[in-house]
Amino acid sequence: MVAALAVPAGLVVGTAGTASASASCGRTAPDKDSSSWPRQTAGVSANMRSGSSTSCAVKGWADNQDTLDYHCYTVASDGSTWTYLRNESDDGTEGWVKDTLLPGNGSYVWCGF
Repeated sequence: MVAALAVPAGLVVGTAGTASASASCGRTAPDKDSSSWPRQTAGVSANMRSGSSTSCAVKGWADNQDTLDYHCYTVASDGSTWTYLRNESDDGTEGWVKDTLLPGNGSYVWCGF
């Protein structure tokens, strides 16, 4: 007998193929996260990078208490997740931040790549 699992409508479910879907250096992402409240860094400063890897260039930073607008997340080749976001407290810099540095572990909406 095969049991069926119910998945709530609108829930993005990751697949094995998403593990290698990191954002290359220079890649941006659309604002898919419809959260209406701003987010702030988790008590530390975090580098905002041009892609979902520490080997990508630093574009700016998100400091403690900065207001951040999450766009979506992707999964890096090492299995870590990264969120593309906009820093609303500075000049609107956008970039990728490793989710372990963000409150709530970053966005809950997958970028789709």
